[in-house]
Amino acid sequence: MKKSNRKLSYLWIVLILGLVVFMTSLFRVDPDYFWHIKAGEYMIHHGVLKKDIFSWFVAGKYWMSHEWLFEVFLAFLKNIFHSFHPLVYCFLGMGGLLFLLFYPNRESLDKNIPYSLIYLLFFFLLFLGFIQARPHLISFSFLALTIWFCYDLYQKEDSKKIYFLPFIAMLWANYHGGSSNLSYLFCFLFLIGGSFSFQFKKMEAKKMSKKKQKKFFLIMILCMIAICINVHGFKMFLYPYQNMADTTMIQNISEWQSTSLNEWYHYVYYAFLLFMIFTLLLSDRKIQFMDFILLGVTTYLGLKSIRFWPYTYIVMSYVIFSYVSKRKVDVGTDFSMILLSFLAFGVAGYRFYQNIPISYELDLKPSIIQQIKEEQPKRLFNMYGYGGELIYHDIPVFIDGRADLYGKYNYKDYLNLSMLQGDYVSIIDKYNFDYYLVDEDYPIAYYLKYHDEFEEIYHGSNIVFYKKNS
Repeated sequence: MKKSNRKLSYLWIVLILGLVVFMTSLFRVDPDYFWHIKAGEYMIHHGVLKKDIFSWFVAGKYWMSHEWLFEVFLAFLKNIFHSFHPLVYCFLGMGGLLFLLFYPNRESLDKNIPYSLIYLLFFFLLFLGFIQARPHLISFSFLALTIWFCYDLYQKEDSKKIYFLPFIAMLWANYHGGSSNLSYLFCFLFLIGGSFSFQFKKMEAKKMSKKKQKKFFLIMILCMIAICINVHGFKMFLYPYQNMADTTMIQNISEWQSTSLNEWYHYVYYAFLLFMIFTLLLSDRKIQFMDFILLGVTTYLGLKSIRFWPYTYIVMSYVIFSYVSKRKVDVGTDFSMILLSFLAFGVAGYRFYQNIPISYELDLKPSIIQQIKEEQPKRLFNMYGYGGELIYHDIPVFIDGRADLYGKYNYKDYLNLSMLQGDYVSIIDKYNFDYYLVDEDYPIAYYLKYHDEFEEIYHGSNIVFYKKNS
């Protein structure tokens, strides 16, 4: 390696590490974190949960704990790193993902440094909302490995990386089962995309050899089998499709909302798509049909739901750099990269100083938690977003972030009651709640406020706690 190339490599390592540390400093506690960590702590001592133990209403019902391995891992990190465990988790998640995205492209980063820096900026913008102690952070790395292994075989007939994919699929199914079907689905995409041979203007398709096709087909079948090797068996194979079919859940949970021109921050995703499209169109190289399929499928997913934005970035990281033209290294490049690294580490250090110790509170302050425990409700109605914190404090809930669990039991009733839609009076009679923990901005809060049957016993910030009079 030339001295200049070695120097640039070191600068890239420092810059990417600075970005990882900076993004870790932006970690925020998510409501789902609380029930995840509680489930993990329980499973370390008692084994994998298959039935609910946190809700007074669905207690004992079957629970598809498709993220059980993540929850155990998170609890394991907590035992070692204590209050710093979410930061460690985010650092590992972001660092591992960036390594998997840029290590295979390490020689391409220097081809056009301004382009590579812009591409790295999009990583920050697109992943900013995902810096949480949740399973998707490691799930992204499973997807990156899947695309890396598939693309390696697509380019090299004798590639052996693909043989590790069934093991990744099995691990994925236990860590974040809701996304593990991507392992065999992308094998299928490569199998289909590599079955054509044609040229049309700037588009070009190259048919794979029969040996490659056989490998992709074999690995696809093995991944499908591997997904079934988990505590829930074949149910895990069907789970992602059943989950996606639940339109009520998808329409009412914010992270499932579709990408829209009406939301300003969604324009980051549109800008990234344009960046990809112009890179392909302005390249001297013909657009490979396989690359076109990968961009098309991930774009469809990204437009369908904001939670899929990172998929487009991850997949295109193994595609786009081959379309980037080489340019000379600009004067001042070294200084610019050093300055960016310094800023990343500096801002991260300031944020750590400001935010440590980490607060494990969102909406529910100690005062309201104490009040609820003193009252000892047996049939508490709570807002969806409060469920995780209640579970964390050993208070049985009506509902929490596990919408897939509640979907066939009480999720629709929760939506109708909180918004006073449908026959909400009958819903109140049906569950006979003895206490209500509500957000004062929701219609249910107005109903409780103006009915003598309910007594307000706590009001703090925008949270109101009501008791039903005997």
